[in-house]
Amino acid sequence: MHFATDILAQYAQQTGGFPLLYIVILGATMIASMLISGMLKSRFREYSNIPINLTGAQVAEMMLRQNGIDDVKVMSVPGQLTDHYDPTKKTVNLSEPVYHMNSVAAAAVAAHECGHALQHKQAYAWLGFRSKMVPAVELSSKMLNFIMIAGLLGIGVWQSSTLLWVWVALFGVTTLFTLVTLPVEFDASKRALVWLERSGVAASMEHEKAKNALFWAAMTYVAAAVGSVAQLLYFLMLALGRRD
Repeated sequence: MHFATDILAQYAQQTGGFPLLYIVILGATMIASMLISGMLKSRFREYSNIPINLTGAQVAEMMLRQNGIDDVKVMSVPGQLTDHYDPTKKTVNLSEPVYHMNSVAAAAVAAHECGHALQHKQAYAWLGFRSKMVPAVELSSKMLNFIMIAGLLGIGVWQSSTLLWVWVALFGVTTLFTLVTLPVEFDASKRALVWLERSGVAASMEHEKAKNALFWAAMTYVAAAVGSVAQLLYFLMLALGRRD
């Protein structure tokens, strides 16, 4: 999002102000992201106080084992809400609170990350597609940085329709990545909830709380995708309307 903000700063200097439509898009996206993030943190704190018999690490180990996955390691990583699955190293990386806590929140997060490991084992198409996109996304992000720096040096996208189209194409790659991420995340949560219910790790009441926690986690990806699509459409309108 900061790429777009800096680019619009260039535009403001050259045209005398920010476009109102973009301010609305950016403002709405930021507010939605903040509200969803706040709700996620609130739910995580609440459900962290509901104990179960297993820690997040033990839940992860159990889910992997019961699904016949014995080549994935469960690791503890620094930070909070830094949990992720690394398909290249085959590691389920749990944040320190999730790794050590025995709560509904920890179980839900740990099971979700193991859902990605299960996707990997079963060659889930969307996960494979997202993994293949990573190099292109990294390159696009670097190029967006270069364009932003060039703009700060006086070579802005608003002075060239060609450069503006390059910006749109690069931003399109990162936007596509946010969209591809959605089915990957929702499917991992679905797998996690099915296993939590089947294994009996969480009782019926706690299962609903785990479902709610994973719902708000998924909404963070939805907000990011919607915001990225809205910004892409805005830049596309600029490109289509630009005449050198």
